[in-house]
Amino acid sequence: MLGLLRKKAKSWIIQLLLGAIIIVFVFWGVGSFRERKMGEIAMVNGESITFNEYTDAYNNFLDQLRQRFGKNLNDDMIKMLQVKKETLNRLIDRKLLKTEAGKLKLRVTDDEVSDGILKIEAFQNSGIFDNRLYNRVLNHIRLTPEEFETSQRESLLIEKLNSFISGSVKVSEDEAKEWFTWSNVAVNIDFVIFDPGTYKNIDPAAENIEAYFESHKEAYKTEPKIKVRYLYFDPETYKAKVTIPEKNIKDYYDSRQDEFITPKTVEARHILIKVDNKADPDVIEEKRKKALDIQKMAKEGKDFAELAKKYSEGPSARNGGSLGAFKKESMVKPFADQAFSMEPGEISSLVLTRFGWHIIKVEKVNEESIKSFKDAENFIRKKLVKERAVNMAYDEAEAVYNISFEGEDLIKAAGEHSLTLKTTDFFSSKGPEKNILKPRDFASFSFSLPEMEVSEVQDFGDGYYILQVVDKISEKIPEFDIVKDSVRLDLIKVKQDETAYKDAEEFRASVINGNPFDAESKKFDLTIVSSGFFKRNDPLPKSGLEREVAEVSFKLSSKNRFPGNIIKGRKGYYAVQFKERKDPDPEGFEKEKEAILKKLIGLKKRSTFNAWLTELRNRSEITINDDFL
Repeated sequence: MLGLLRKKAKSWIIQLLLGAIIIVFVFWGVGSFRERKMGEIAMVNGESITFNEYTDAYNNFLDQLRQRFGKNLNDDMIKMLQVKKETLNRLIDRKLLKTEAGKLKLRVTDDEVSDGILKIEAFQNSGIFDNRLYNRVLNHIRLTPEEFETSQRESLLIEKLNSFISGSVKVSEDEAKEWFTWSNVAVNIDFVIFDPGTYKNIDPAAENIEAYFESHKEAYKTEPKIKVRYLYFDPETYKAKVTIPEKNIKDYYDSRQDEFITPKTVEARHILIKVDNKADPDVIEEKRKKALDIQKMAKEGKDFAELAKKYSEGPSARNGGSLGAFKKESMVKPFADQAFSMEPGEISSLVLTRFGWHIIKVEKVNEESIKSFKDAENFIRKKLVKERAVNMAYDEAEAVYNISFEGEDLIKAAGEHSLTLKTTDFFSSKGPEKNILKPRDFASFSFSLPEMEVSEVQDFGDGYYILQVVDKISEKIPEFDIVKDSVRLDLIKVKQDETAYKDAEEFRASVINGNPFDAESKKFDLTIVSSGFFKRNDPLPKSGLEREVAEVSFKLSSKNRFPGNIIKGRKGYYAVQFKERKDPDPEGFEKEKEAILKKLIGLKKRSTFNAWLTELRNRSEITINDDFL
């Protein structure tokens, strides 16, 4: 079975099945998978959410998070973000919204789907849709164009529903003015910081350290660790054994000519004068006249690149309008038809696309060509050698696995195949510290293995592995003597924090009772910091981002100069004294009014739609499979 899957690994169906199986193992483990009813995981008003729908959505959500957080996205962050729960909630909302859109007879046309995709910046090159980039991005997120277009249709349908629900939302000028005042009022405060780290003379007694340990034992529990014996089948080491007959290389070349064709491309510059595709005819004509004036200058011999830098409104302007070399299908049709009909050095007539008016100058035409067998031969040989080496590595790994049912068998099989049996040091869930390309994946699988059981062949991205857990150290609470130094440091931090808070409270009580702020500061040997005026969402001047301090400061006034409590910030405990407040200049509102109204309408629309969606969920029948929870 494993051999069949490996040989058919290029089939998208097999890849999809393997992906689904891996996800199931990660979520629920092998045992629960066998017992699972693989139909729906939830029902929404009688309509099911299937396991396949969920796994696709989960993977897409993870891809979005990886793009946002990069290498910072780890298992802990995935748990913190509740990705599993959020994915299901999104699917439930989507089902509800599609049903409601159907009831309202809302529809999305093919043209609307096409236009929506063309406008997505991720698929554009220099502001123009790039079909090659489109397919590359979809391939990266494991979607076919058909699947993505279906998803886009659903998204546009939900956008229409959103517009229908929140389209009547309005924001008054009074609301905008109130928001402007709230956002732009400024306060000036004095503050001192009781920094726990400055309390150096804390030396807890031995009995207190031990007592602290006794009451916080769980915090010192060690992680479980395992030691793994493994065989590694590195495809690189098999390359020297691979011989590729010349006939195979020629057969590959003859049967896959498409791989060696370089399509016709055009190298061009353009100048774009933007026009909204919903603009009035008068505006379109005005923009056309502007483009004509620029075209005239270009045809009179003015430097096209300099004209593009000066006049073009597209992102390529800074590069003198250069689009580089592009294929015909990479550009929107009117632009492509014009560019591919021109000769080098020629300047086009005006071309109107949904982006606006274009002036094109073709610099070079690269005709379609096909790489000769001689030029392609080395590339093909390397590719076939790599594929054969991977297959040989897997075949030998599978052969070793088939005769290795126990630990001694694995050792014997390694000797018979002249393989080096390696053993890791003890490692935690982070994986071995060296020699493994993906240590967390290696660790995740290893921790799922029963002790001394020989694993099936595993692929961790750099070849094939057979693993055997040879020793385990269970998590445990260590003896006090082992961790007492760490416990002492932890207790010192606790005592420092308690002392800082106690002093801050004493300070606050004293100034509330009438003692001068500066006199109390001298008593505690603290320097008063005057913030100067700052706004609600600004960092706290001279102290950085301290949202809790800022929030409290804007509640103070000349009649209420001191907070009711000491404020815990990132740098310690803050004692604050109000100095003055400054209201914003009313003239500033007039300058920002339109932008504020636009922003508040967006916020209010989202709030309105989310409230409607919450109410829709409350009156819907939603059941979630207990096994999934």
